[in-house]
Amino acid sequence: QVDVVESGGGSVQPGGSLRLSCAASGSISSLSVMAWYRQAPGKDREWVADLLRGGGTRYANAVRGRFTISGDNAKNTVYLQMNDLKPEDTAVYYCKSPSAWGQGTQVTVSS
Repeated sequence: QVDVVESGGGSVQPGGSLRLSCAASGSISSLSVMAWYRQAPGKDREWVADLLRGGGTRYANAVRGRFTISGDNAKNTVYLQMNDLKPEDTAVYYCKSPSAWGQGTQVTVSS
């Protein structure tokens, strides 16, 4: 079981940037995938991005080109760099290991 804890959420204006962090309780280097999801008010949770073992990445169409997922194996931490944020990016963002979800961190994009 690898538990995860998110941090880094906050409020920004449209066009701004935030970096979310996901600290894992164990090594992430051997995990098949680490992922970010988000859930906006009144909507289902949706997948945002994957970091695959070996460093490959995948992105949802809505964030491709604006968000970047990356990992630091030495720190057992996964990041989500979010640029050019839009109001529709407002959501609770969750990190997921193969065995656990984090508690989420709120991101609000508003002028």
